[in-house]
Amino acid sequence: MQYICIDIGGTSIKYSIMQEDLNILYSDSCDTEAFLGGKAIMQKAFNIIKKCKEKCNPKGICISTAGMVDSEAGSIIYANELIPNYTGTKIKELIQNKFNIPCEVENDVNCAGLAEANYGAGKKYKTCLCMTIGTGIGGCILSDGKIFKGSGTAGAIGYIQLKNGNFEQLAAASILTKNIAKRKNLDNISGKKVFELYEQQDLICIEEINKMVNYLSEGITNICYIIAPDVIILGGGIMNRFDIIQPLLDSRLKSLLIKDIYDKTHLIGAEFKNNAGMIGALVHFLQKNS
Repeated sequence: MQYICIDIGGTSIKYSIMQEDLNILYSDSCDTEAFLGGKAIMQKAFNIIKKCKEKCNPKGICISTAGMVDSEAGSIIYANELIPNYTGTKIKELIQNKFNIPCEVENDVNCAGLAEANYGAGKKYKTCLCMTIGTGIGGCILSDGKIFKGSGTAGAIGYIQLKNGNFEQLAAASILTKNIAKRKNLDNISGKKVFELYEQQDLICIEEINKMVNYLSEGITNICYIIAPDVIILGGGIMNRFDIIQPLLDSRLKSLLIKDIYDKTHLIGAEFKNNAGMIGALVHFLQKNS
């Protein structure tokens, strides 16, 4: 059986035709053009589905999307100003009415967590905390491969309050590059360049990366004391340099966590990278329709 899987991000929309065993038969992507708003994004999704339907007879349409999602209704509870007029969009209803094909919708970070916990880096562990560190910080708590949502939005770790502000305002990758650009009097600087300069012993980059790691470790420590995860899975573009971040973060966590919790908590990088959202969207669809 084949499924159309779509991952709607802030900058790009990735999509594929995938089999139940996660084999990707076809994939492509396009720019989100998020500034055009929710209606334009839905039109892009419709066009993608039409294109994929020419290549397969899908059993379902699986959506991973940015924004806070009501996964039962398949609608957007809240999306920030980066995607205007996306809040309230009834994705599942719109797609099912138009194509008469079952559809399920879930938040992109939750989808990444479902992919990693069931088939990727976290598949050997019972309790997982999956984090994405990019423009903001997203989180997903999973137990036995299923998302823990509490009353509906558990895992929104970017809003954790630390001493100097909320978690993602202090520790996101976008804040790291913004702070370094400001200190170097640059309009902007890429994350890749930041880590190249770090390896060249650039003092500003060393200071700012250490500052980011300190904030990350504070937030993660608070989460660990509450849920005691078996594994913390770190994703997002910045984790392309997991070789640098991991030892710094591990050292800081060792100093903040009591030994018993530190010894039982594994810190690993995400496995699926750019395909995580699409894979997790399929996992979510299959869990909902099992």
